Amino acid sequence: MMSGYARRALSCRNLFMLRSAALHGFDATHIIRSTTNTQMFDNDRVLSVPATNFIIESRRSFAKGRRSKDEAGVSTIEVPPNVGPNIKASAVSQMEAAMAALSAELSKLRTGRASPGMLDHIIVETGGVKMPLNRIAVVSVMDPKTLSVNPYDPETLKQLENAIVSSPLGLNPKADGERLIAVIPPLTKEHMQAMTKLVAKSCEDARQSIRRARQKAMDAIKKLYSSLPKDDIKRLEKEVDDLTKKFIKSAEDVCKAKEKEISQG
Repeated sequence: MMSGYARRALSCRNLFMLRSAALHGFDATHIIRSTTNTQMFDNDRVLSVPATNFIIESRRSFAKGRRSKDEAGVSTIEVPPNVGPNIKASAVSQMEAAMAALSAELSKLRTGRASPGMLDHIIVETGGVKMPLNRIAVVSVMDPKTLSVNPYDPETLKQLENAIVSSPLGLNPKADGERLIAVIPPLTKEHMQAMTKLVAKSCEDARQSIRRARQKAMDAIKKLYSSLPKDDIKRLEKEVDDLTKKFIKSAEDVCKAKEKEISQG
């Protein structure tokens, strides 16, 4: 019975060696032998010297690979060298978009001073097509209280006039040849208060957008905790925080300037 177990063990070992030899290109003819007359512990009749050397070399190769794996660190993940700059660049792009949106919103608010951007949000319908006013006319400042609206096509002058009158800006433009002249009326106290509230809301919206951009960057950095040194993580987080503070301050400065412009009528 013991000899039967021995034969099975030797047979399984030979099959394993045949597979390994095939994979590595070794001569396997010395392995293919009859196991019926093989002695249980007569290894010389089962394995030739080259086969024994092959197993020894395989063990060495495995040990060498394991050492290199340990040296590299099992949990180490390859991280592109530009991952940090990419995270910051994405955050900056989103924060700049928030600032652009804030500027666009503030330009829509009428103050006591003429501004060419204050008409950009007005939609004009001409020829059955609705388009922003700045697509069909050039708006320029004649003086601090007067705007000039010059259409690319003089035939759209009436449609431009109707769109400006219908807007919530409270303007009443007059035709002057092939252009419109819009005088900016002084702000009432109620209008100033309403505009100031809108500025405060726009400023808070910009802050929230900037903070969302920061949070997205921080979430991306957290995913690198296991793959970057702690000092690099802390430095990257600080840089994102500094960007956040910088953009929030810029948004607040822009809003304060707009509030001052409104208060001056």
